[in-house]
Amino acid sequence: MALNGAGAAAAYNPRTVEEVFRDFKGRRTGLIKALTTDAEEFHQQCDPEKENLSLYGYPSEQWEVNLPAEEVPPELPEPALGINFARDGMAEKDWLALVAVHSDAWLLSVAFYFGSRFGFDKVDRKKLFSMINELPTIFEVVTGTAKKEVKEKPSSNHGSNKSKSNSKARGSESQARHLEVLPAKDEDEGLDEDEEDEHEEETCGACGRGGPSSLDEPWILCDFCETWFHMKCVKVTPAKAKQIKQYKCPSCSNKRARPM
Repeated sequence: MALNGAGAAAAYNPRTVEEVFRDFKGRRTGLIKALTTDAEEFHQQCDPEKENLSLYGYPSEQWEVNLPAEEVPPELPEPALGINFARDGMAEKDWLALVAVHSDAWLLSVAFYFGSRFGFDKVDRKKLFSMINELPTIFEVVTGTAKKEVKEKPSSNHGSNKSKSNSKARGSESQARHLEVLPAKDEDEGLDEDEEDEHEEETCGACGRGGPSSLDEPWILCDFCETWFHMKCVKVTPAKAKQIKQYKCPSCSNKRARPM
């Protein structure tokens, strides 16, 4: 297996931000193939009767189901172990989504492993994450969230969005935390400096956008995973948000109890 051999790893060691990002994209493409177009083959290879198996993605955009690396510690971070054992204990779409979440985590760990190994500073790490964050996650692709967002963009009403962004649920002390909205910045009224700095780092859990460019859009917080979302990304209007006592985002709503 390509990840298990030290010689194979030495043959491909990305050292710049751009090289690490290309590595990330190649592995990501391979994993998406396994969980979408090649899902039937992937399902067959994950036999629960076999030993602990993992899903690997390679820079060549290929994927492989195999046993974990024998060397300790491994040359690279290892993906989730034992994905085959959960295959028959849940609906196939839920199992694929679960593998997708773990694959997203593995991709980030590999990318930032390279970043640490080759001495990326704060600027390089931020640049790398920004490049990665422009891509939909594997989970979003596998569950169809990414496709839905693309379809909705052309039909969005910019005038309507502006009027919604002026709704200021934030500022009312009696409203719950999950109804907080980042208000539009008017000429006579703006966010104070601390508040602006705080939300410059916020990113939407659905579209991945955030920072100063989206401070004029209303947000809502999921009370279960504590992730912020643009209201328009999760199809919640400010008026509807005021009536919600406890908000659950689409991802949390789709989760089912998993067998232990």
